[in-house]
Amino acid sequence: MNKGELIAAVAEKANLTKKDAGVVLDALLDSITESLINGEAVQLIGFGSFGVKERAAREGRNPATGEAVKIDAKKSVHFTAGKALKAVVNK
Repeated sequence: MNKGELIAAVAEKANLTKKDAGVVLDALLDSITESLINGEAVQLIGFGSFGVKERAAREGRNPATGEAVKIDAKKSVHFTAGKALKAVVNK
């Protein structure tokens, strides 16, 4: 499912226009993004939680040459599925 299909599904289930559903989805995604930028976790009970993990700098290898390569430290976003979501998916 892509973003357009998600907007259409939300519009149908919530009895909204696609335009209104698009605005709601964009606002939701913007709010989640802003929270993650500020280092805050986002927990949606029953669905899951989004968080930011910090990855330390490390040394890797170029697989083609075997040469050592420095990999910089960075932050990555992670999602952990909630208990209810896991249960529904595994039915």
